[in-house]
Amino acid sequence: MEKVVAVIMVGGPTKGTRFRPLSFNTPKPLFPLAGQPMVHHPISACKRIPNLAQIFLIGFYEEREFTLYVSSISNELKIPVRYLKEDKPHGSAGGLYYFRNIIMEDNPSHIFLLNCDVCCSFPLTDMLEAHKRYSGMGTVLVIKVSAESASQFGELVADPITKELLHYTEKPETFVSDLINCGVYVFTPDIFTAIQEVSTHREDQANLRHLTSFETLQSPTSRALPQDFVRLDQDILSPFAGKKQLYTYETMDFWEQIKTPGMSLKCSGLYLAQFRYTSPDLLAGGDGTKSASIVGDVYVHPSAKVHPTAKIGANVSISANVRVGAGVRLIGCIILDDVEVQENAVVINSIVGWKSSIGKWSRVQADGDYNAKLGITILGEAVIVEDEVVVINSIVLPNKTLNVSVQDEIIL
Repeated sequence: MEKVVAVIMVGGPTKGTRFRPLSFNTPKPLFPLAGQPMVHHPISACKRIPNLAQIFLIGFYEEREFTLYVSSISNELKIPVRYLKEDKPHGSAGGLYYFRNIIMEDNPSHIFLLNCDVCCSFPLTDMLEAHKRYSGMGTVLVIKVSAESASQFGELVADPITKELLHYTEKPETFVSDLINCGVYVFTPDIFTAIQEVSTHREDQANLRHLTSFETLQSPTSRALPQDFVRLDQDILSPFAGKKQLYTYETMDFWEQIKTPGMSLKCSGLYLAQFRYTSPDLLAGGDGTKSASIVGDVYVHPSAKVHPTAKIGANVSISANVRVGAGVRLIGCIILDDVEVQENAVVINSIVGWKSSIGKWSRVQADGDYNAKLGITILGEAVIVEDEVVVINSIVLPNKTLNVSVQDEIIL
């Protein structure tokens, strides 16, 4: 029987710096979106792939940061999930190659490779079917975006009929195409040979270079890269494009990259909306009689206590042991573990950090521009907003107490 394995790249503590202050006390891949750790969404999509043997998470966080999560998710999904720690960054393809013996131990016929910080519907089963039809080495998930935003990503040109990947450029200076790389791939084991070739070629170039300094003047970039550091986009996709090896599968659903807290709030909403189709049991309901009024898509952790006179939604995610008082209004927000929101407080377009407390009649809000620096309000861990204080379009670092109102500020 054909087996499939999935590899999810989770990065490390040196990455995700744009995710502060939320990444101070939790690795970014474990930050909750729609009430589930970020990495949980690609993992649960992998679970739907037929004949899935194992899931590997590759990154350079300390193992202890993932131990609890990996064991609980393995038990919950009844599928082995393992965390593999890189000794140093090897690049997106190099990391795969570094652990090739472990990844290949079940002799899989196909290997999925996903980035943890992309948010999409992960149409993996359909993608695998298409990949088998194309019979190439790899298939890349792609999406059409506006020409203005395309240049922030890897742009690619695909044959409209055969869907072959003909040309690939990472963050081009000029417009190439409105099709972009979603950071989700499926490969045959031939990918390991391809990565090996890049390393070997680089070693040969290095040996040549001892003989001639002309090449050094010609190519300063390749000189800087260690031989075992291989990037999937520049080192594999670009050179193998147009060689009948790589193909594309276009998603018609949503796709976003989760680089900032603002985008995480947007993506939390996208995942909540997707729960309607994949996990409707996770969405809260309530009409304000016995439980709070729920508007739109809302997740409430079973341990949270929400007063029946509160009104929650749309796009609200409430984590463990949160207490929400009478008359509270929550719209477009992520409320993290152990937060208390007291009577008649209002929270709009904000992320409220662990163990924070929001006083009576206070307001924590923002305009909700997910891309702007202060477009959403963020309270770090254990921030206290006193009664009747208003916080607008601001970022507040952990352990601060606010007894006066603030607007458009970063409170250090």
